[in-house]
Amino acid sequence: MISRLDSRALTLFLAIAQTQSFRQAAETLHMSQPPLSRAIRELEERLGTRLFDRNAKGVGLTDAGRKLLPYARRVIKLLEEAEAALSIQAMPAALRLGLTSAAEPAWFRGLAQRVQQACQGTVVTTLSDTSPRLVRKVLSGKLDAAFVALPTHAPALNVLELDRLPMVVALSTSHPLAKRKEIRLAQLDEEPVFWFERARQPAFYDHAQKVFARHGFAPGKLTEPTDHHVLLAAVAAGTGLALLPNSFTELKRSGVAYRRLAEGAELAVGIGLVTLKDRHAIHGTLAGLARSP
Repeated sequence: MISRLDSRALTLFLAIAQTQSFRQAAETLHMSQPPLSRAIRELEERLGTRLFDRNAKGVGLTDAGRKLLPYARRVIKLLEEAEAALSIQAMPAALRLGLTSAAEPAWFRGLAQRVQQACQGTVVTTLSDTSPRLVRKVLSGKLDAAFVALPTHAPALNVLELDRLPMVVALSTSHPLAKRKEIRLAQLDEEPVFWFERARQPAFYDHAQKVFARHGFAPGKLTEPTDHHVLLAAVAAGTGLALLPNSFTELKRSGVAYRRLAEGAELAVGIGLVTLKDRHAIHGTLAGLARSP
């Protein structure tokens, strides 16, 4: 009997369910939107039911899609864990690992130690840098793998999204908007907002600009300091507000409040693993360990 489900179909389904957008899912998967749409239509035809509701507001899961979601997550996680278990024995003695400086999900902490514990005899060194530089270092062989912010232009690399970090607003505790639990982009239009320069993360910058344009958001922009502590000090002083991945909320700073952004999911930063396409052992092992902090 031929199964109507397979790992590729589940991976595509999960990407759309997580982003709630065919376009964003296609960007995450580094494929164009038409073949993604065709693959989902074929999957729905095989299953005999619709998985997504498509309308002018976006994409939502149907009842069938919501039922499939936890199973899809479980299957993909099991496959990654199985691949990692079989790949650990093939890990190199020295592993050079890049970590994006754009965001720091909680599972970054202790990742090197987890790899070394799981892969006895492997010594892990890490390098923090911008995602485009990390991609270039992987391509040139200076790094074995890297965790980068998505979307990122990563030609010729194997890319797997592992996490998504919605954007939040960082603002001075004395700012009137700090009294709100949730803030909309429209409420920030007259505010000076710290934002990074395009050269630091071109693909994500362009993605964010599309979201801003969709919501008519065009604030006065301040150049965002590369040092996060300098940035938060400026926010605390009331110089400007900042839009940051929600992992920043763990950086406590006197005078700084973090508030939920209504459009935060649209602006979410993806965290992805990139390796050369022939580095199957490294890719499988790191994917499994990153998903199991």
